[in-house]
Amino acid sequence: MHCGFCLPTCPTYVLWGEEMDSPRGRIHLMDQLERGGPLTASTVEHIDRCLGCMACVTACPSGVRYDRLIEMTRARVEDDHPRSRGERLLREAIFAVFPYPRRLRALRGPLRAYRRLNLDLAPLLERLSPTLAAMERLTPPPARHVRLPERVPAQGERRAVVGMLTGCVQREFFPGVNAATARVLAMEGCDVVLPKGQGCCGALSLHTGRDEEARAFARRTIETFADVDVVVVNSAGCGSAMKDYGAVFAGDAEWAERAAAFSAKTRDLAEFLAELGPRATRHPLELAVAYHDACHLAHAQGVRAQPRRLLGDIPGLEVREVADPEICCGSAGVYNLLRPEAASDLGDRKARNVAATGADLLVAANPGCTLQITTALRRRGEHLPVAHTAEVLDASIRGIGKESFLSRR
Repeated sequence: MHCGFCLPTCPTYVLWGEEMDSPRGRIHLMDQLERGGPLTASTVEHIDRCLGCMACVTACPSGVRYDRLIEMTRARVEDDHPRSRGERLLREAIFAVFPYPRRLRALRGPLRAYRRLNLDLAPLLERLSPTLAAMERLTPPPARHVRLPERVPAQGERRAVVGMLTGCVQREFFPGVNAATARVLAMEGCDVVLPKGQGCCGALSLHTGRDEEARAFARRTIETFADVDVVVVNSAGCGSAMKDYGAVFAGDAEWAERAAAFSAKTRDLAEFLAELGPRATRHPLELAVAYHDACHLAHAQGVRAQPRRLLGDIPGLEVREVADPEICCGSAGVYNLLRPEAASDLGDRKARNVAATGADLLVAANPGCTLQITTALRRRGEHLPVAHTAEVLDASIRGIGKESFLSRR
């Protein structure tokens, strides 16, 4: 395709204006590979620079499935391209920790101790490794661990029984989001099933070309939630990957049917609540909120109107739009660790647009976006509190007031 509708929505093209750093340019490179061309270092660089945000999928009038193309190409890169020792070590370190909630939990003690020391290691880390510096910037204050039961009963007459994914980063760094999600579902009449053995859904692995690893995580997730008819997800990246299981296992005689059925029963929290319809009373929240479209929610899942409607139905709450919502904030899974400079530029752009809304609160439905935008706002000297859609709904239904958010500044 040659129309170029994707160009102004592509974050890397917006940053650099290079054709090979646009979807159209990358598809040209993919076509060369399919025709037997070599997998050069230059080609790998342009593929690696892609955030996988899927804005081009939304923009394309011809329905080109760039999301499928980039995932297949990334898997080929990981299989066939010999990365440097430093790159290999960095990627292995990231994937030895982030998809494993218990390993993330083990980091909380050291992180708490580091915060108490109040050291400014940023200049040293920048010299040693931009990735280490990015990790230090993005790490949130350790949150109090919240242990959720394996089943949260519906309040009032039961309307549905749903499984709930607790995630990895969400579970360990934003446990309050999971607690709020379970409460909101229960208050809306759902029995919430939280299987004890659940782990990573494979989203980070899938979106980084680590196919076999992603499949292993996906198989475990499918088996874990086999006994529920609906799986509710409160993290955009996770929901996107889980809805993609059908494509991931297409052609696999043993798993194709189960994976497709699982994808069909996966719902984002806002999507599910909009389908279910409200029952619990909403109490006023006198807040102006800026709503951020997470890429893997808006572009990959097409969920845009539902969270806005849920927020807009809260008395006293005003939803303000962020300029250029289609442009990624730069988080993109682990992109902000692998490509910290480009990610910071995109984060700064997003932070400017968020700050321009003059909102009291930023609402985002993905933990990576929350970390990325919060960090970029801090660089501007802004301390805008950030909450998940579930937390805002929870506060309204329970009538706990806006102070619970404003105190996060």
